[in-house]
Amino acid sequence: MNKVLSILCIAISFASIATAKSMKTDSITALEYEVRIGVNIGGSSPLSMPREIRSIDSYNPRFNGVVEADVTKWFNNKSHWGISAGLRIESKSMHTGADVKNYQTEVVNEGNYVSGYWTGYVNTKYNTTMISIPIMANYKLNNKWKFRAGVYLSYLFHRDFSGYVTDGYLRQGTPVGQKIQFLDGKRGTYDFSDNLRRLQPGVQAGASWMCCKNININADLQFGLNDIFEDSFKTVTFNMYPIYLNLGIGYRF
Repeated sequence: MNKVLSILCIAISFASIATAKSMKTDSITALEYEVRIGVNIGGSSPLSMPREIRSIDSYNPRFNGVVEADVTKWFNNKSHWGISAGLRIESKSMHTGADVKNYQTEVVNEGNYVSGYWTGYVNTKYNTTMISIPIMANYKLNNKWKFRAGVYLSYLFHRDFSGYVTDGYLRQGTPVGQKIQFLDGKRGTYDFSDNLRRLQPGVQAGASWMCCKNININADLQFGLNDIFEDSFKTVTFNMYPIYLNLGIGYRF
């Protein structure tokens, strides 16, 4: 929590300095400053449904808050093109429940770690908080509409990928290995939080609509370029990518 508050203070200071500069002189009219708040809607998912996942029983996107400050440099006072950079504090999380077959995993059973192939129900909690730096090319269509596309780099300072399995069995080691059953409420837990990547690059594209003076509505689609897990992590055999839609409002100075 202290880290989050510290980073929020940095973002607020960034916005305050930008506002002061914009009020100090009218000569830098090619610079534009904005602060935003919003939510991320989405999840971390494989690009196609793996054969191990038979059905998705539940999905909860959670509340993923976003606070962002941006500065845009237009190439000149009359240009439609510009480049922007920002600082964003955000959460990306989800809770899911699924029925799977021969799903490779590692769980804790009676105090011991066992790995193998799970068939049954699996519950997953994915929860991350990060600081992101987006760098975007901007195109101003008119006084109302602005479009942008570019890249971002996120650093995760809170990571959580954990859950449990139940109502099924684990084949230890191989798909035909010894069967360990988890029935009648018995659970096997897992926690792969330390295996999540700290640095997560991605691409994003979006648009802003100026709905009234200084206030705009923003929408940005973000797509992670790497698997959320480190390359050395082999327990989950398919890649998962963070895919989120950010919706919010902004104040433009």
